[in-house]
Amino acid sequence: MIHYTVDQNIAIISWAMTSAPMNVLNDESIPQFEAALQRAYDDDTVSGLIITSAKPEFVAGADLKMILRNSEKNPAEIRKISSELNRIFRSMETSGKPVVAAINGTALGGGYEICLACHQRIALNNPKTLIGLVEVTIGLLPGAGGTQRLPRLVGVETALPLMLEGRRVNVPEALQLGLIDDVANSPEELMTKARAWILANPTPLKPWDKIDYHSGRIVGKDDFQSPGASGQTLDMVVEMATASVQEQTHGNYPAPLEIVACVSEGLRVSIEQGVAIEAQHFVNVATSKVARNLIQTMFLGMNEASKGISRPKNQPRTDVTSIAVQGRNAGITSIAAKAGTEVIHLDTTSAPDFNNCELALVSDRFLSQLPAGQLSQAVLIVASPEQPLADLTAGFENPERILGMNWIPSAEKAVLVELIKGPQTSDQALAMAIDLARKIRKMPIVVRDSPGYYVARCSAVFIDEGQRLLAEGVSETLIHKASMQAGMAISPVPGTEASKSAAGEQPSLDVIKKRLLYRQSLEAVRCLEEGVICTKLEADLGSILGWGFPTYTGGAASFVDFVGTTLFVDTCDQLAASFGDRFLPTGQLRAQASQPA
Repeated sequence: MIHYTVDQNIAIISWAMTSAPMNVLNDESIPQFEAALQRAYDDDTVSGLIITSAKPEFVAGADLKMILRNSEKNPAEIRKISSELNRIFRSMETSGKPVVAAINGTALGGGYEICLACHQRIALNNPKTLIGLVEVTIGLLPGAGGTQRLPRLVGVETALPLMLEGRRVNVPEALQLGLIDDVANSPEELMTKARAWILANPTPLKPWDKIDYHSGRIVGKDDFQSPGASGQTLDMVVEMATASVQEQTHGNYPAPLEIVACVSEGLRVSIEQGVAIEAQHFVNVATSKVARNLIQTMFLGMNEASKGISRPKNQPRTDVTSIAVQGRNAGITSIAAKAGTEVIHLDTTSAPDFNNCELALVSDRFLSQLPAGQLSQAVLIVASPEQPLADLTAGFENPERILGMNWIPSAEKAVLVELIKGPQTSDQALAMAIDLARKIRKMPIVVRDSPGYYVARCSAVFIDEGQRLLAEGVSETLIHKASMQAGMAISPVPGTEASKSAAGEQPSLDVIKKRLLYRQSLEAVRCLEEGVICTKLEADLGSILGWGFPTYTGGAASFVDFVGTTLFVDTCDQLAASFGDRFLPTGQLRAQASQPA
């Protein structure tokens, strides 16, 4: 919902969406926002507009579900979204009335593009407020004028790195960089400053605009020179940025190069022509597989999985107010304490009765020596079990309250935790473990009690394939280069001096990349088919967060879809014929490949 009020001849347009947790640009809010703007333009008694939010945040950006939904239809739908937003935002610059962004909270992506279209940007000095054009982090580019207005505002040398890195900056840095014009120390001062600026600037004009003296309309200058963007300087900055992007992305991510192209092409023409150029580049990236993968897995998927996608639905949520911690699990102490969970240390098995604890993190040895009656009501999580849970719990009273946990890579550094469900683990125990993971802000994935579980099993085949390549005489340098070009976070081989050079004919980088990627993906598929990991989303996130599988693919399981099932199976057969049966696709993959498209 967009609130519209007029106070002392100033229209206040306040974002207050009730259909979403945060204010977003979507099919509902965009028409309402345009209608509110037009209402202010048409009212002769309104001397200016203030755009703000009734929520703690300003506007978070575009609704990615809307982008994803439309990107799967056709490019025309995506172009329509970008063109519509550009038309609306351009009207804010050309209405002839001053428009001020009273930024009361975080403004990212499309939310900050609203601010860029305003004549003045004033931000509330809140340490939680973040500002920036972050679209590149989800495979997109700013598609509502951001690639055109930010370089014109702060200069290309400042703007390009901000957009290419997707940086979020706080209010003081935003002021220093020129992303905002002023700062307020209270909500009241924010609105006071916004009103004062409108009264002092009744007919503002953007630096890149002029008044057409024939029509009296505000139009873009054809010869506007962005700060630091003379022809020669712009060419040099673009050349350097292109080289840097190629070096960092190896061509796996299209959005950064498209951003550079938007800036290079758009800054040589008027703002109207520039946003039209941007719209076409936005179509290119928004309809790409890479953007869909990043949105689906790393944004929507992360949000879904962080809530516990495999959490039993029949169990009530628990706050996990206290946990008992033993021995090598001490790393969780500070993490749990920060989350507001009381930590009780179990140093010996002769400790007092801890029946008041809801949950205990213990070692497998501690579990085997636990006296009868101690921790008799707690859910017991065995950290990094060294033997199968089925063996650990054999003869144990109430084995249904026992499960395992792997911190990846460690409790202090972990983003991801594998929760190991034993053959008798109850829904209640699993739900409580997931609730603990969520409380301490770790991503939980649920795996079956089986050798290697998921992350260790799949990362082992990555390392194994690297070792096989070395054994065949492939140089460590070439393997490392192929890994980086494929988008892996790490190399599968050690960086030993002796292995860096190799004699004999070397395979192509493409062959090495395929061997590494397909081997991992096949293992992830096998884990899914065997029920080692519960869902495809968890398999994807586990691969990206667990051992650094390339993000642009969507994850190790989704790599099959990224390539195409038929091509994936055909390539697997070719690799198997050349390098061994470990590359043979599963029966289910063959069945999927044989189905009509």
